[in-house]
Amino acid sequence: MVVLVDGLPRLGAVTRSISRVEDRTGAGLYLEMTDGPVAAYAGARVPEVLAAHGVHRATWWENVVPGRTDLPRQLPEFAYLGVYEVGATFTFPSTPAGITGHHFRRTGRPGQGRLTGKPTIGLSLVLISPRSPDGAQPLRDWADFVHIRHIAEVSVPGYSMITPYEHASGADPRYLHFYEMDTEDPEASFKAMTPLVAKLLGEPGTPAFEHWARHPELRIMYVNSFRRLGERSA
Repeated sequence: MVVLVDGLPRLGAVTRSISRVEDRTGAGLYLEMTDGPVAAYAGARVPEVLAAHGVHRATWWENVVPGRTDLPRQLPEFAYLGVYEVGATFTFPSTPAGITGHHFRRTGRPGQGRLTGKPTIGLSLVLISPRSPDGAQPLRDWADFVHIRHIAEVSVPGYSMITPYEHASGADPRYLHFYEMDTEDPEASFKAMTPLVAKLLGEPGTPAFEHWARHPELRIMYVNSFRRLGERSA
């Protein structure tokens, strides 16, 4: 259920664990990207990051569409994703060779979507940046009140919550849109999303659809689908 608070959409519970519907108190997410091997990452790197101050929980994920060509990309491709739920006291750790890390903090606006009561076992990871410093806020406003809003509105099967984050340092990629899914086929849900929005707003090429799909400041840094492999609490 969505309600309005101060003119903004709020959900009955907007913070929840990645794996189950409950309050998620962390102030942000720390992401690590690597090409593996994943067993070594889960066995050695995950405990190392979990031991850092302010880290609450880890999950690790497999890229289900490596090398996708249907969307632009400015970040290098990677095979596996580490996601760490972190608090306000978290400090960015050093990263060994072969691992890239990004620390994101929650924005001041809530997530949108629905709570299904099912575990989050899939992700759509969306990383974007503005084209200019002055375009950061207009891009954020469009993402929250147009793009994510209509995706939440059509209730894509498999989608649950969509939560916005901002890079802790203000660097690229500036914004993270964290799409949680309760489906074992996250790519199928991702592919179903655009046709459902088009059914609501109009086909590609119509003004409403183009306003939803694009913004003058939008730079797509990375988009892909992921399937959960494992989890561990601190």
